[in-house]
Amino acid sequence: MRFATFVSGEERFFGAITDGGAIALNQEFPEHDSLYEVIAAGAFDQLAEAAGDKPVTHPDFAYDMVMPDARRILCVGVNFPDRNAEYKDGSAQPEYMSLFPRFASGFTGHDRPLIRPPENHTLDYEGEVAIVIGKAGRRIPQQDAYDHIAALTLCNEGTIRDWVRHAKFNVTQGKNWDKSGAIGPWLVPFTDAAQLDEARLQTRVNGELRQDDTLNRMMFPIRREIEYISTFMTLQPGDIIVTGTPTGAGARFDPPKYLAPGDVVEVSVDGIGTLRNTVEDEKV
Repeated sequence: MRFATFVSGEERFFGAITDGGAIALNQEFPEHDSLYEVIAAGAFDQLAEAAGDKPVTHPDFAYDMVMPDARRILCVGVNFPDRNAEYKDGSAQPEYMSLFPRFASGFTGHDRPLIRPPENHTLDYEGEVAIVIGKAGRRIPQQDAYDHIAALTLCNEGTIRDWVRHAKFNVTQGKNWDKSGAIGPWLVPFTDAAQLDEARLQTRVNGELRQDDTLNRMMFPIRREIEYISTFMTLQPGDIIVTGTPTGAGARFDPPKYLAPGDVVEVSVDGIGTLRNTVEDEKV
């Protein structure tokens, strides 16, 4: 079963996605206004039951960012060994992971354009798996980490590269341009460790394979990410962790291969799906 946020006409809905269209479930959860609120209330498991055998309500719709009101999105940077080597600074694997925040306004949905701003054209792609926390926890041991995941989704962690260099100790400016990245298309319930432990992540630009790696090569596996992050903050249902991108982003080519209007970026993982976005210049 797949669950998404989508738009039809002027209205936003959340619900189940089938091959024939979407099943709006808003009326089944009148006390919750969004997919995020359903998860935050611990009711994610009830979505499949609510969908049941209901007919498709929206054969035609547009995807939104899967959780457009997500309150906390944490991203793990430089999390594959080849990615660390791309920096060519001679550094060994770091002892601790790099983390930075992103905000929901920086993401759009599946089949919607990534927006390249007029201030800078170094828009880059980063294909990643994102996890959604379903159970609160603090100081979560690695062996229990997967018990706290409700769902999986995909992320194109779009970045304005020149703007991550505006300060010495953070990358926030380059990581939060409006609609520069995407999360979606949907949430897939997390039911089996193999969904992550055996996952292969691929990113294509205009059909060309640019990123191709397996999550079991991460320097900081997802179990460790949950353990580490929950040491300093209580993870809450609805929190999103974007887990890291492999080598092959556009900035690392010589010359760089930044995204331009008309490009098509696809991030894929078997068992989760494909997140697809075009690129457009911002209309100002």
